This record gives sequence, structure tokens and C-alpha cells, in this order.
Amino acid sequence: MTPTEALTRLKEGNRAFLNEEPLQPSLDRASRLALAGGQKPFAAYVSCSDSRMPPELLFGGGLGELFIVRNAGNTLDVAAMGSLEFAVSVLGVPLIVVMGHEGCGAVSAAMSVVTKGARFPGNIGKMVEPIIPAVLGAGRLGHVTLEGAVRQNVSNAVRELREDSAPTLMEAQISGRLVVVGAYYSLGTGEVDVFDTGVGQPASTII
Repeated sequence: MTPTEALTRLKEGNRAFLNEEPLQPSLDRASRLALAGGQKPFAAYVSCSDSRMPPELLFGGGLGELFIVRNAGNTLDVAAMGSLEFAVSVLGVPLIVVMGHEGCGAVSAAMSVVTKGARFPGNIGKMVEPIIPAVLGAGRLGHVTLEGAVRQNVSNAVRELREDSAPTLMEAQISGRLVVVGAYYSLGTGEVDVFDTGVGQPASTII
């Protein structure tokens, strides 16, 4: 599957979700047995841990179709980057999607650090720290809104994957085997807005 085909499949799945006609992936015993020998997902997803946005449901994805990395604030920590490198180099995933969402608590916490000097106990503060540059970046564009900061956080991660990631990911993008895009999920409508589809790609792979 090409990057364009993978993204089209995701968009069709979300369209079905919006129309309340969700795709019906195969979940029977035969499908499970077929996957027991290995997986071949068509997309890797970096998304927030928020319970309101499970990617499989938003896109009608079945078993073995989406390789998902989730953490609060959809940040690119070591585990996330290593997982993505595995997805591309070993599983041959042609598409990486970084998706933020409406009302993200992790981004909201980062905003409170910047605007109110808030402090958080334990590892919560460490978790929020990588999101602060997105809040500052959104502020340079004008009045900071939560949606603006969420989208900036996605864009920062997308830019890192496109321009400053491991050779495995960079080579796959240069060759056209991999595309990285950014998306925003609206909780109320259920719509996924793929708002960053290729500006800044290191190769002519813009979707």
C-alpha cells in the first residue's frame, strides 16, 4: 500500500464513522489466527492517551491494521520514536499520523505552566515539559488558544519526524516509501482534520 492509499483508507474510515456507518472489520477466529504469525499494519499512529479518541474506532480499523503509539499529549519520547522506527523498518508502514485532539488535558496543563506558572507533582511535570515549546510557538502566532496549541504541538512532532529523526525514517521519506502527516480530532463532531499533509517533506511525496 502506498502512503496516499493508506491516507485515503483512513479518511474513508473516518467518513463512515461520521455518517454512523462504521466499517465492519473482520474480528473472527480465522482473522485472529491469520495474524498470529505476523502483522502488516498500513499506518502508524501517534495519538493522545485520552479515552475519548481510540484510533481504531475513529477509522473503522480492524485487527492488525493500525500500529498505535499513545501517550498523554501525543509526544515523541524515546518509546514513541523507537516504536515508529520499528513500524517503518520492520513492518514497512507507509504512513505515520500524529494526531492531537480537542480539549487535550496535557496541552492545557502546558498552557497553565506558561501562562500561570503552574507546577505539577511527580512525573506529570516531566510529561508536560515537551509540550511547552508548542504553547510558546502558538503564542508567537497571536493569542494562544487550546486548539492552536494542540495543532502547534502536532506540527512540532511532524516537523521533527520529517526533518530530524533517525536515518531509518529519513531514508524512507526520501525514497517516497513513507509520509508523515498531522491531524486534529474534534471530540464533538467526530471529524479528523488532516491539516498537515506534506509541507516541508524532504522528498516529493506530498499528498
